[in-house]
Amino acid sequence: MIALLTNDDGIYAPGLAALEDAIAEDHQISVIAPSTEQSGVGHGITFLSPLTAKEVLRDEQRRGWAVDGSPADAVKLGVSEICQHRPELIISGINAGLNAGINVLYSGTVAAAIEGAFFGITSIAVSLEWDDHMNFVRAAEIARGLVKKIISFHPPRGSLFNINIPTASLLGKAEVRVVPMSVTRYGEAFERRVDPRGRNYYWASNDPPPPPSLKESDVTALADGVITITPLDYDLTHRKRLEELQAMEF
Repeated sequence: MIALLTNDDGIYAPGLAALEDAIAEDHQISVIAPSTEQSGVGHGITFLSPLTAKEVLRDEQRRGWAVDGSPADAVKLGVSEICQHRPELIISGINAGLNAGINVLYSGTVAAAIEGAFFGITSIAVSLEWDDHMNFVRAAEIARGLVKKIISFHPPRGSLFNINIPTASLLGKAEVRVVPMSVTRYGEAFERRVDPRGRNYYWASNDPPPPPSLKESDVTALADGVITITPLDYDLTHRKRLEELQAMEF
């Protein structure tokens, strides 16, 4: 298959390189990613200024394109203009840090996959739990196997999946669970500090995920050291509320 690889950590990120090496055994690869880190930008796109794309080399060989925009920009430009042949698969990652729970809504990694799904292309986001010594090579091996498994099910065009790999799962044979995304709110705290001129400024805290609940989700499964796969949908329509409103007179 023709696969487009992207991320939100930037085209020189080690997670992207590891994923590229692993997936290249199975697919024809195009690497199109942001030129710099774009963590937490969500699904922002650039339309008030032009985008540029610079060809990037690896070991003196053509590797791909660095786009001076967001992850969604990279996919949008890649599919529309850069790729000589339309991708059949888009993989975003491997992100340095999990993208689970409500972080899915902030994630540039997931946004890149969503953009691919907009085009009707099966898209997969892959993230690895943060660690001082992240083993992206092993995570890429795991991701490769999961991608092959997902593709073997022949999901409908535009299907969207979110994979999270906890550090504990990198040793031995790891359990994989298909679970829903948690929507429990957390991470709203800020630390207030004072700059040398006496002005307050605020630094978002890195609050841990909420305590596990009885309802299984990506957050609870990851706390158990389990790899998670979550099928996602970008349609935000509240169907029940839609039916209720349609029954009313306005």
